[in-house]
Formats: sequence, structure tokens, C-alpha cells
Amino acid sequence: MTYLKEHFLLDPTVIFLNHGSFGATPEPVFAAYQEWQRRLERQPVLFLGRELDGFLYQSRQALGEYLGVDANDLVYIPNATHGVNIIARSLALQPGDEVLATDHEYGACDYTWEFVLSHVTSPTALRLPVGEICQRARQAGILTVVDGAHAPGQIPLDLVTIGADFYTGNCHKWMMAPKGAAFLYARREVQHLVEPLIVSWGTHATPVTTSGSQFIDYLQCTGTKDPAAALAVPAAIQFMHAHNWDGVRRECHSLLRQAIQRICELTGLPSLYPLDSDFYAQMGIAPLPSNVDAVLLKKRLYNVYKIEVPLIEWNGQKFIRISVQGYNTQQDVDALVEAMEALL
Repeated sequence: MTYLKEHFLLDPTVIFLNHGSFGATPEPVFAAYQEWQRRLERQPVLFLGRELDGFLYQSRQALGEYLGVDANDLVYIPNATHGVNIIARSLALQPGDEVLATDHEYGACDYTWEFVLSHVTSPTALRLPVGEICQRARQAGILTVVDGAHAPGQIPLDLVTIGADFYTGNCHKWMMAPKGAAFLYARREVQHLVEPLIVSWGTHATPVTTSGSQFIDYLQCTGTKDPAAALAVPAAIQFMHAHNWDGVRRECHSLLRQAIQRICELTGLPSLYPLDSDFYAQMGIAPLPSNVDAVLLKKRLYNVYKIEVPLIEWNGQKFIRISVQGYNTQQDVDALVEAMEALL
């Protein structure tokens, strides 16, 4: 995968093993993003007032094909946390209603979740069997909301097969779109439950804002914003298609497996999940000794070895969370293991 490194804008002096936090955008996708921004600035009234809805529909069509759903069943939002907030604020929960979640949830969403399940979890990168969970929930009459912040682009994704009532995911992480591109999907049968998080023109649709869908109008027409990140999503999808991304993902998983195994051998601690399982994809964790000063170790990994990688604490345990994306190489993994050996 060495050849892919040249397509990214990352600092070449940094060993970047933290794609999971904010993603990284390839140069061709970033160029498409900037071209949309230039097109907006050339004639803002024409672009925002008369053309944007059509451009967004075309972009949603490309994303819908990638996710296996209709373009009018999903809408662009800034990030997955935003999507969780929309649904959390829309559900009319009453005293006695129950909210069910896991202890793997992303901290920022813990403050807003009313009912949610994650797909690829943030602290442990554990891949949950959301399809089976959603099927059981549907049979029991339970609404499901899946936080798929890390799933799109990292694992094959078919939202119809998963069967969630609501699914929110980031395009700016593993799909490598620019920052600020995410989506919220809702099954047609539950779209009437969604309320606007921001009250704007879409709540009183006019011929200019009407898309034929209250769900789209409520969430798409929220005032002036830069839509370029969302409009660049088709370029991100095209980049993956052009570079055989299924093969890239397999190579990334192989490198990650090796990294976790070597660090576990170094520490003498067992992996959180079987290394030959599909419990993880391109992001995974390796346990660290309990006496490790995680703050100091993270600081030294970056300041001394120029390795960008997060160290986390979860349920009283310490872990290093490693992300492997198409720009990473065997040399990156070797450098991490050698640095860990020296520092530990």
C-alpha cells in the first residue's frame, strides 16, 4: 500500500496511526472539495438558492448506492454525534420508557443518547452484531438507533440488510471525505418521528426548499452553511473504487492484526478479542500494563518518535488504539512496536 501514501496530505514526518479520530482526506478528494467551494463563491445566490438542492440530491444518490438505500431516506449532517442528537431529541420518551445502550459508547454521545447501539465502537473498536440486534429489537417492538461513526468505509455496509430504524455515520472518517460530511438514515416508516434539531426554512417548506420529503426538508434546510464536504462524498467513493478498497481493507486488517499481536507479545497481555475473528476491522486495541502512565507514554510516542496514536482507558483498563488506513505501511507498524518496546 506504499503507493497510496503519496495521495494523502498528511505530514510525512509523522507516523499517523490515528485515522479513527478525525480521518484523513486524499488529495483528489480534497481537490474536489475545494472546487465545490470555489463554485459556491463564484455565484453564491445561484449556488445556494437555486442549484444546491439538486447537487445534494446527486450526492445523496451516490451515497445511497454505496450504502444500499434510497437517496431520499438519508440526509447529510455535520457528524454522527449530530445525528444522534437529532434522534435523541426527536423521540418523545415518557416516564417508564427504557433506554438501552452498551458500555462501549463514545463519550460525547453519552450526554445525549436516549436509545442507541453502536456498530464499530469508539473506545474498543469492537464490531457489534447490529444486524442481529436490530432484528431482535424489531420483533420486540423496540426502536433501534445505530451510531455507525466508524463503520462506513471501514467495513462493507448495507443499511437495508442491517435493518436499523435510524443509522448515523461519518463520511469523513473511513470513507475519507472532507471534515463535516456525515449522514442520518431513517427507514421510511419512521421518518415521521424525526423533528428538526434546528428550526429554519425547512420546517415551513416553500417551493424553493420543498424536496418532497419532510425528513429531508427538516434536516437539510437549516440556514447558510458550506455544503462542499457533503458534495465531495461522491469523489471519496470514486477514490475507493479506483483503488480496489476491498483489497486495501484486507491489507490494513492484516497489518493491524500483526501490530496487536506483537504488542500483546511485548506486554504479555491477552488480546481483547480473538485475532483471527471479525470482531475488529481496520481499528483495534491492545492492552497495556496497569502501571503504565498513559499520558506520559502518549506524549513520548509523539515527541520522541513522532507517532500519532491514542491511548485510552476503558472500564479500568488501559489500551493503545491503533488505526491502519491505506497510507500506512509495514514500516509504520515496525516503528510503533520498536517505540513501545523502548518506552515500556
